[in-house]
Amino acid sequence: MSLCRIRLLLTIVLTGTSLLALAQPKDNSPYSRLGLGDFVNQQFAANSSFGGLSAALQDPFHINLLNPASLAYLRSTSYELGFYAKYADLKGADESAGIWSGNLNYMALGFPMRNPLNDLLERRKSDFNWGMTLALLPYTNVGYDLQITEVQPNVDTTINIFQGTGGTYKLYWGNGIKYKDLSLGLNLGYFFGKISNSREVSFSDLGVAYQNSFDDEISVRGLLWSLGAQYRLVFKKPGENGVPEPSGHRLIFGAYGNSSQPFDTNSSKFYRGINFLYSDVDTVLYEKDVLESGKLPAEVTAGITYEYQDRLRLGIEYAFSQWSNYENEAKPENLSDRWRIAFGGEYIPDATSYNDYGKRIRYRFGMFYAKDPRSFDNTLQHYGLTFGFGLPIILPRQQTSFVNFAFELGQFGNADTLRETYGKLTVGFTLNDNSWFFKRKFN
Repeated sequence: MSLCRIRLLLTIVLTGTSLLALAQPKDNSPYSRLGLGDFVNQQFAANSSFGGLSAALQDPFHINLLNPASLAYLRSTSYELGFYAKYADLKGADESAGIWSGNLNYMALGFPMRNPLNDLLERRKSDFNWGMTLALLPYTNVGYDLQITEVQPNVDTTINIFQGTGGTYKLYWGNGIKYKDLSLGLNLGYFFGKISNSREVSFSDLGVAYQNSFDDEISVRGLLWSLGAQYRLVFKKPGENGVPEPSGHRLIFGAYGNSSQPFDTNSSKFYRGINFLYSDVDTVLYEKDVLESGKLPAEVTAGITYEYQDRLRLGIEYAFSQWSNYENEAKPENLSDRWRIAFGGEYIPDATSYNDYGKRIRYRFGMFYAKDPRSFDNTLQHYGLTFGFGLPIILPRQQTSFVNFAFELGQFGNADTLRETYGKLTVGFTLNDNSWFFKRKFN
């Protein structure tokens, strides 16, 4: 790898770290007060548009980060960058509110460690391949600003203000290797972030009463890993001289997951009573740099995909996370297990068409249904429909890159308490370059 590409790689990682660590979406999601916050979609724009499939997804031009086994099928270096915009309509028992939010969503760089052009020029076919990726993306987001007024007849009116900001992130280094039709992968990562929660309690009728303020701040960090596997069953047809050859039809079986993983926390608490009339502050509790620990849940995702080469892709998958075993000593909570089922597909009318651009577009669709782990008194449901487009762009040196649009329409929450109906647009840019690790020959 040349020095300029190494510098480019470091610039991408450092720039992404600063952007994601400092930029928080302006959101107001009351449920993000629970657990680590609202889960951020871990899929990139391309596979977000067909239900978020990942377990049995292979693509030579797009990075599938969640199942590292798929990295072995990359045929060119891919740089992925994604943004999203979201409008949500929150409805409670008596009130509703509309909220816009948006942010940089992900950054990733993936590349094959063997350039396929070398094998093509040397007229050989290798059964072995190796792919690698570096990626940074948000994992959970906390953002809420609520005011709850409680009227107690003949006593007082209590005003509770809840506010929260922050989130957590994952930095990934993934590797995938394949031999013939079997591929295995490993993701190693770093989990980090900071979450701030505050609550203010005041009494509107008692002029001399103290206003109570409770501030909590938690920083998290830990090492992560996940394993993935994929097997491709290629259907064949009789060829010349009776030798079977691929028919273009295949089934892909995939799975990935991890066991329960520990993380460390550093928390601070500042609880106090404030009397503005007498300019008095009474500190109730002050703790700083309290070191504790937690545990992320075990997770597994499995799926199957049918493909007709360069024309059709249909898949289904099921994901399960054991959030009932989640632990956080700095913020103890009881969560329930999470599961998700998704279906999706992609259709390309004619990937090689020269005179009709519409036939080269990748048309995608999907749906999903999930149960949120913050379900305890009432089940929090999350379901939606997805669709999108992959627009191929031919860059210099005949490099095929893509602009991917993913649309998601869904609902989250519970009709008896608070429900969010939303529309979300994700725009992803996939830049491909097959000149990395290319062995140039001079006569």
